Amino acid sequence: MTGASQSGTNIPPGAAGSAEVLFERRGRLAVITLNRPRAVNALTAGMVGMLLEQLTAWADDDGVATVLVRGAGERGLCAGGDIVAIYEDMLRGGNRTADFWQTEYRVNSLIARYPKPYVPLMDGLVLGGGVGISAHGSVRVVTERTRTGMPETTIGFAPDVGGTFLLARAPGEAGTHAALTGAHLSGQDALYLGLADHYVPSARLPGLVAALEGESPETAVGRFNEEPPPSALAGHRDWIDACYAGAGAEDIVRRLRAWKGEGSADAALAAATIEEKSPTSVKVTLESLRRAKSLTLDEALAQEYRAGLRFLSGPDFREGIRAQVVDKDRTPRWKPPTLGEVLPEDVARFFEPLEGRELDLRAAGGLQPKETNHV
Repeated sequence: MTGASQSGTNIPPGAAGSAEVLFERRGRLAVITLNRPRAVNALTAGMVGMLLEQLTAWADDDGVATVLVRGAGERGLCAGGDIVAIYEDMLRGGNRTADFWQTEYRVNSLIARYPKPYVPLMDGLVLGGGVGISAHGSVRVVTERTRTGMPETTIGFAPDVGGTFLLARAPGEAGTHAALTGAHLSGQDALYLGLADHYVPSARLPGLVAALEGESPETAVGRFNEEPPPSALAGHRDWIDACYAGAGAEDIVRRLRAWKGEGSADAALAAATIEEKSPTSVKVTLESLRRAKSLTLDEALAQEYRAGLRFLSGPDFREGIRAQVVDKDRTPRWKPPTLGEVLPEDVARFFEPLEGRELDLRAAGGLQPKETNHV
């Protein structure tokens, strides 16, 4: 069978919603299908608006017991936000992107406090904004096909959609490693980092979806869940924790290059990878993670929004998308080009309050945080 069929992502006849997002009810199970398979279901402003409206309505619907989220097509749940649209908007001033983030972050906040089980099928690619609509859920399912992560430093940006909040709470410095390198993570890595809860082989996902129509998520997932393979991150904790505890980005890179114990080749590769990223993005990401340790999710989202608007008006975000996605020459010209040239005051500006433009999360469904978040 194809990957789409294995993942249970066939589009149901008669599903409601626009062509980009489909909504259906199967008994007391409500199903969301992101339906831009050619773009790996990348999120648009229209999509996040519909998600916010429908999730808010289902939260108060006694006929809905569980919400399931999945992606159409062969390649994954969601590759993130539509960065080509963001690039085109930046050329016009970036106002539409700011509005898009306002709504997207409300969706992230709503998912984190959703009063009903929220089950994302994190099969295939789950990157950036895809993490935001899945990893804040309560019954998060990964598979052997999962490739997830926050690759923002590659395009001159920093983790958002609550990614700094999530990665700041990963074991040791594993989240810092994932954020600075922008590494793609396996399903078992996602479980280790705390981005997911359950490992279900992709071939069993259709059975899980069918079971959720009549069973509680706890019962259904309990029947399909399997023991995952070990995470590679767990075996690298010695050098990850020692090196990423450095005082700053330059110190982290020095420690990675100087590591002589087991894993020295991996540490050196991590150093080289970080030095390829936007220096500004690396330093802002590191500061964001360290600040996020003491923040609530909503506070972290507000912090990410402040930084995001500063990236919109700076050179590296636009240049990163150009190099990686538009022209695809893979040779971004970062400004400034080295970590040492990004000064502390440059980083501090990304976190300054916005004059009358702070993130407003009051439209995040009016729900209070749940006492327990994960099944």
